[in-house]
Amino acid sequence: MAVEMLSYIQRESPVHRLTGVTKLVCFMIWSSIAMLTYDTRVLFFLFLFSIYVFIISKVKLKEVAFVLLFILFFLLINNLAIYAFSPQEGVEIYGTSHVLLDLDSGRYSLTLEQLFYQLNVTLKYFTVIPAALLFIVTTNPSEFAASLNRIGISYRISYAVALALRYIPDVQRDFRTISLSQQARGIDMSRKEKLPKRIKNAASIIIPLILSSLDKIEIISNAMELRGFGKNKKRTWYRARPFQTIDIITISLFVVILVVSLVVTFHDGNRFYNPF
Repeated sequence: MAVEMLSYIQRESPVHRLTGVTKLVCFMIWSSIAMLTYDTRVLFFLFLFSIYVFIISKVKLKEVAFVLLFILFFLLINNLAIYAFSPQEGVEIYGTSHVLLDLDSGRYSLTLEQLFYQLNVTLKYFTVIPAALLFIVTTNPSEFAASLNRIGISYRISYAVALALRYIPDVQRDFRTISLSQQARGIDMSRKEKLPKRIKNAASIIIPLILSSLDKIEIISNAMELRGFGKNKKRTWYRARPFQTIDIITISLFVVILVVSLVVTFHDGNRFYNPF
């Protein structure tokens, strides 16, 4: 059976035992730190800590490998774009220039400062990506919706988000089913076929997938309307869980990490750590 991407993975782990509210708050704190700081020491600590959390979550790497490779591909493109459009950004930030590779154009000379700056950008990705993946695959969509509603977001929006998360594995299953059906009819999607032909044949999968998705959306919308969804101002949640000791300890730990990270980052008035 194929592994479904970005779907809830049930495990018995400390991360899974946390409530959806706790994981949402911790993820928001984690993302805020990663966005605010360019301090390499803070980013490297967050990167190591995220690996530790990933390990104790008992989520297997192969279960999120495709998404990781997909993100790493765009990270590579991002780094190339940064160097192509702003090859001296590191020099401007750190105020020095240590040339490693002197090119004729001068502007595109490779400097140690630029490499260090792009290392920090890469660390920011490596800090946020594991946390985002863990948040998605270790949080039940219904519990996540209850968490959003608990922090003040309308239950209509919360329920829409939960439906979107639940629909991800459904789309993947429909895609595989339609793909196998079309291949049984003689449409070749393998690497034996030329790329232009494979792209053309992909339309025979995408169009039925879109139509089936629209049909499901209409069925769900009609069912919700018939049941009076949205009539009341509030609603209860079946999967909502009360706070436990582990939730309080975890949120407190992340608040401490936030405070320490901000102090380390801004103690000299600059969010960039300058080793030069």
